[in-house]
Amino acid sequence: MLSMPAISAGQGSATGVYALNSEHHRALIQESQARSNAFGLQASEVPDYAPLKLTELNLARDENRRLYQHASPVMETLYEQIANTHSMVLLTSRNGLILHSMGDMDFLEKANRVALMPGVEWSERSKGTNAIGTALTEERPVVVHGRDHFLQANQFLTCSCTPIFDPHGKVMGALDVTGDERSYHQHTMALVRMSAQMIENHMFANEFPDALRIHFHARTEFLNTLVEGIIVFTMDGRFISANRSAQFQLGLSYNALQAHTFSSLFGQPVSQFFDRLRHAAGQPLSLWMHNGVSVYCQARLKPVDWFANRWAAGAAPSSEATTPEADMPSPRPATTATTAAAAGRASLSSLHYLNTGDPQVAAVLHKLQRVQGSDIPIMILGETGTGKDILAQAIHNDSTRVRKPFVSINCASIPETLIESELFGYEEGAFTGAKRRGAPGKIQMAHGGTLFLDEIGDMPTQLQARLLRVLQERRVTPLGSGKEYEVDVMLICATNKNLKSLIAQGQFREDLYYRLNGLVVRLPALRERSDFEVVANKILLNLCGPGQQVRISPEVMALFQRYRWPGNIRQLHNLLRTAVVMVGQSGSIGTDHLPDDFLDEVRESAHQSVPPAPAVTEDTAWGLSSHPLGSTAPGRADVSAPMCAASAVPSDTTSTHVPMPPSTGMVETAVRLQDVALQAMTEALRQCEGNVSAAAKLLGVSRNTIYRKKDQLPSDVWG
Repeated sequence: MLSMPAISAGQGSATGVYALNSEHHRALIQESQARSNAFGLQASEVPDYAPLKLTELNLARDENRRLYQHASPVMETLYEQIANTHSMVLLTSRNGLILHSMGDMDFLEKANRVALMPGVEWSERSKGTNAIGTALTEERPVVVHGRDHFLQANQFLTCSCTPIFDPHGKVMGALDVTGDERSYHQHTMALVRMSAQMIENHMFANEFPDALRIHFHARTEFLNTLVEGIIVFTMDGRFISANRSAQFQLGLSYNALQAHTFSSLFGQPVSQFFDRLRHAAGQPLSLWMHNGVSVYCQARLKPVDWFANRWAAGAAPSSEATTPEADMPSPRPATTATTAAAAGRASLSSLHYLNTGDPQVAAVLHKLQRVQGSDIPIMILGETGTGKDILAQAIHNDSTRVRKPFVSINCASIPETLIESELFGYEEGAFTGAKRRGAPGKIQMAHGGTLFLDEIGDMPTQLQARLLRVLQERRVTPLGSGKEYEVDVMLICATNKNLKSLIAQGQFREDLYYRLNGLVVRLPALRERSDFEVVANKILLNLCGPGQQVRISPEVMALFQRYRWPGNIRQLHNLLRTAVVMVGQSGSIGTDHLPDDFLDEVRESAHQSVPPAPAVTEDTAWGLSSHPLGSTAPGRADVSAPMCAASAVPSDTTSTHVPMPPSTGMVETAVRLQDVALQAMTEALRQCEGNVSAAAKLLGVSRNTIYRKKDQLPSDVWG
């Protein structure tokens, strides 16, 4: 984290336009205070702290979806720099409505007392002088510290805020860092401004897919960083837009630039510039600006995929396409502040970026962050499709090995006859069909970096001993070779199977298991997560192309949240990918954009769900009492039992529910109930591969309940 020595308000040691003791600052605050008085506000009054209703807040977020999508990952990067400084990061709309916030728990409690939270408006008209409202009014960065706030209730705060401009020069929102006034840092505003510039540049790079973008700066080392100027022209040289850095370097405002062309700004026709590009061989070109200043530039014709092609931004930004005549290097997004370990990775590819609000996921990430740099083996558990591979990539990206290879091998997807050569490599002539000169194995290729063994539970037993030896001795011997090679890898493995159950069945080595499970974490299934909407929107963002504006309709989002998602994130990703193609350039994803088989599953689940009713005892609830009528009183049927049995079946076995029609006979009811219970047990045991303890936990019953019906269950379910 960036170190920022605190100074008190009285010290005022900072200099420049944002210094608390500067004439510029005092004049700005006085003008804002005058506006606050004109609004009829009283400094001592208690303001209206009532936030918007959740439906209204969601509507506001939807209206500001584009801003939120680009700002959210940058906010997370910014928060990493100010964590544990009694502060929070806020994103607002253009009218000062807080859309999103994150911060230290101890300070969030204080902030909530003055409604510094999503759904509350912080315009000057509502709260008087405050950094958010004043920055939006002035359309420039503002620091409001302590007694600068108009309302006395807010004078314990120190706030640094800057407006965020869209690619056409209009204010679309604001980014703010707020903290306790006693923890004021003179460098906070610099972090906020750089973060806002990153947001603007992200939007800028994707806004003009068919235009010529010129990236320039007076010093070549500042190309492809946050401070570079970006100016956009049509292919015939007419001005379209320019970012704030470009406006500053050119000495012209956005409105003034509207009257210019490429030729008037850089003193040469755009056709001549293209001729120079053909002979530049990818090197920066020099240009003379209209004000006589020489700059270096690069040109690009297609947008940057800043978020890569994964919902978790697990990979570095992809190289962008350029003109055929000039192969320009792709830009590298700079972070606001980086540590030596993080300098080589994309700022958006990290464990922190995966934290989308679910407490279970947050706990997993917290554990992983605590063992960073220790090279402790990590085992990731979770159902198929929960994102185990994405998490593994993020662990690598956050490690000191990020500059080294990340090598992944799926033990379940490679034929058993080939997995040995894939893992350990081979020498020439080791087997029929071997390549000349042999080939290195995955373990050797991962030397210095990370080896990710996905579906480790499917590794053939005869190879497990050899893998254990490699991990213990850190040496590998290719097939057909008598030579050993040293290997140094960080090991991550993943599985959707119960390895302890496989150990009991003799299918997995116990000594290998304890060598692999240095830290075991479990990714929750999508249906268990509380951040479904955030995850869905992140996936949607990365599926949309440049300029494509697609959203999920409220109707479909509600349908999604009722569904069980047996395929988890992978299933959701594939579903949205198809829907985005069907919607086209803009619009909402509706039910007509969803596959018929998916809709059939949703309807079937809705028909089969039955409201739960209280059970008397475990056996009677499952229809397993030795008495045909369970334990009900003579002459009286327990009509709640059928519903209880159906509702006790776990969510993963929903398809096995049998609707219970009304029965006029108590014996018939009990028999039907027992059939349902036995079917549920059968499905649970199959799902748990014969593990009775796991099946019992899944069904919410004791193991004895299952064992008592062993003779009535199929023999193939016992593993």
